[in-house]
Amino acid sequence: MVLESNDRDLVEGCRRGDPDAFRQLFETHKGRVYSIALRYSGDATIAMDIAQDTFLKLLSSIHDYRGEANFETWLYRVVVNRCLDHHRRGRRLLPMVNDLLDLIWTTGETVLHTLLRTEFEESIQQVIQTLSPQQRMVVVLRYTEGLSYEEIAAILGCSTGTVGSRLSRAHRVLERRLSHLRRGGIGG
Repeated sequence: MVLESNDRDLVEGCRRGDPDAFRQLFETHKGRVYSIALRYSGDATIAMDIAQDTFLKLLSSIHDYRGEANFETWLYRVVVNRCLDHHRRGRRLLPMVNDLLDLIWTTGETVLHTLLRTEFEESIQQVIQTLSPQQRMVVVLRYTEGLSYEEIAAILGCSTGTVGSRLSRAHRVLERRLSHLRRGGIGG
């Protein structure tokens, strides 16, 4: 997907220093940037910091965008880098959990189900925290953003095989470390 003419105009406006163009670009993409940051970090405050860092980086590096790739792919790469930078700074990042839990439970939870859900959520958070930042990012981009292997590869600057490999390793870790929950009957 190439830039629509409006997006192209906004990028050009940002390059010229037009604050209205940046504001419009921000309004258009803030939801997706925040969503990725939140799913990666699991914490609204950290996600806001990452989103802010992303847009500051976008503003300072908009001249580096050459238009050869999809603008959203380029922007995703910036937010992924900000997430990974945040992790490297040693801050505690929590995983996304709600989508995994929605696959397991049906509506109409009892109090017991709510308690079990909380226990299960904590277990999932602990396991996802053990994933490497690259595996965690692939999980976020694939399952919360719904991106294809090709789109993820373009964002992360790797091959689709690498995306598949990271995702496969993440699945094995999650399955192995969460198998006790299945045997214990949680969620049933």
